[in-house]
Amino acid sequence: RDPVRDWSSDVCSSDLLDPFKRFIMKKLCLLLCVSLGISVSAMAEGDAEAGKAKSAVCAACHGPDGNSMIDMNPKIAGQHEKYLVKQLMEFKLASQTGGEEGRNNAVMNGMAAPLSEQDMKDLAAYFSSQTPKEGETAEQYIEAGRALYQGGDESRGVTACIACHGPKGNGMGLAGFPDISGQHVTYTAAQLKSFRAGERHNDMNGMMRDIAMKLTDEDIEILSNYIAGLQDRKSVV
Repeated sequence: RDPVRDWSSDVCSSDLLDPFKRFIMKKLCLLLCVSLGISVSAMAEGDAEAGKAKSAVCAACHGPDGNSMIDMNPKIAGQHEKYLVKQLMEFKLASQTGGEEGRNNAVMNGMAAPLSEQDMKDLAAYFSSQTPKEGETAEQYIEAGRALYQGGDESRGVTACIACHGPKGNGMGLAGFPDISGQHVTYTAAQLKSFRAGERHNDMNGMMRDIAMKLTDEDIEILSNYIAGLQDRKSVV
């Protein structure tokens, strides 16, 4: 079941313009300005056909088209190209620094270590061009998940996920926010817990760590299940 409602009539509503959310919007505007200032030549450009040929080694964990059947491994089909390149670069950096820098993962560090920058761009171009398979949200998580995802919890300083990832979880490619729609529950929960513990620290300006440290285990369970049912991954740029 798709838990998303049409927010087009609500985007300018007063509850989205309170000081808490204005602060988030200022951050987003700054990030977008920086992103737009980057020359087109500096953006990730890869060859999807070349990436397909190089992707065979990725299939065991992520599936041949990026739709992983293993819930601890992320679906990467339809993910933003720039974001995929960034993750691969940071896995490689972790492999070179003993996990002190970048994104540390024993399996992915080894996979990314031999990749050239062009390999990463090609792989990202291929997987980003694939169609993601939809997930679903169990009925008991929809109401609570919608409230936390769309509204956050100002009393605890928990920012609404919608601020960076959008109403359908599509994220923002230019700003570097990933598409999380339809993602496996197990994977999403693991990443939120990793950010909360400070074990994953490759988020921009520590934004995800700041948010995740305020989430309870119950919050993470609710959000992970709600996000799994967000649909239409490619509809929002």
